Amino acid sequence: MKLNARQIDTAKPKEKAYKLADGAGLYLEIFPSGSKSWRLKYRFAGKEKRVVFGLYPAISLAEARGKREEAKKILAAGGDPGLAKQEAKQAKILAINNSFESLAQEWHEHKRPNWSQGYADDILEYLRKDVFPVLGKRPIAEIKVAEMLAVLRKMEQRGVLDKLKKTRQACRQIFTYAIITGRAEHNPVTDLAGALKAPKQKHFPHLLSHEIGSFLRALSGYSGSRITHHATHLLMLTGTRTIELRAAEWHEFDLSKGTWQIPAERMKMRRPHVVPLSSQALSLLEEMHELSGRGKFVFPGRNHAGKPMSEASINQVIKRIGFDGKATGHGFRHTMSTILHEQGYNTAWIETQLAHADKNTIRGTYNHAQYLDGRREMLQWYADYLDTLRDNA
Repeated sequence: MKLNARQIDTAKPKEKAYKLADGAGLYLEIFPSGSKSWRLKYRFAGKEKRVVFGLYPAISLAEARGKREEAKKILAAGGDPGLAKQEAKQAKILAINNSFESLAQEWHEHKRPNWSQGYADDILEYLRKDVFPVLGKRPIAEIKVAEMLAVLRKMEQRGVLDKLKKTRQACRQIFTYAIITGRAEHNPVTDLAGALKAPKQKHFPHLLSHEIGSFLRALSGYSGSRITHHATHLLMLTGTRTIELRAAEWHEFDLSKGTWQIPAERMKMRRPHVVPLSSQALSLLEEMHELSGRGKFVFPGRNHAGKPMSEASINQVIKRIGFDGKATGHGFRHTMSTILHEQGYNTAWIETQLAHADKNTIRGTYNHAQYLDGRREMLQWYADYLDTLRDNA
């Protein structure tokens, strides 16, 4: 006799579990705890077996009967309903684990040790904002070229071309990672570069040779903070990146040997970098030691000595001495590179000093040590040259 909803709802738990049959192997088992579970009894390969459909009322009577009919079809085709359910469950788990978002997170954790914290955070933010909401839950192996193009086109339409480029590159690497690890067979991002707008190349404003003298004279007359003044001047003398200088800590410096050793975790290319210091740079650092030598940072923040100076500090100095739009902290690197190349200095020395990437890591490490004396001589010439430009109005 078939069950009805009233029978199911009024069935009370007993000391031991008992069953209410609906026919054709389907029954509802009521447990002492009060839970009610749909199950199907069937025979496969001569053995009696059972498969669980789920709890009532989450699975209604009609839904349980529908699952029974599906099981019958599997049996009629020579299959095992219990095994089919396990395979479906595994496939669902596999699809979740192999979703684009899951693979992206796995790839991100794999790559993170080679990135700066800021870059790692930016990449994850771009993916979370523009890619995960649309493709995050999709199995990575099923994503098509048109789907990826549609997602990236929305970024293109917003005009965020720098973010678009980084997001496209990240997605291409995620699919490559999925292929290498056996979770995908093709990369739908490989050929998309030609279908999307490229960002315009950035040229940071930088000083030309004939502007350096007037800039340095204006800097000498700067009446603001000596900390930001010295940071700006030292950035010119070392050719380091602004973030590398702003976050410099006193333990990185050996003033007796005239060297500054920046640890790998603070470098863009994640490799340690040794900066030889000219006599002018050493003089600035000795003055700075009187101002901040008791703290952690060489250039502490104005409002919080436990943090480095703000990102805008150096560019604010440049603006206040009248060179806004003509120079930037990052632009000092371009100026140094141009002048040193014009003077005929060894390109390898210059590139090493600027900590540009060397595709051959072993060669790059060797050059780093090999060129230290040459770079020291080169930077001393450069510091003397800047003094000459400043003093000869």
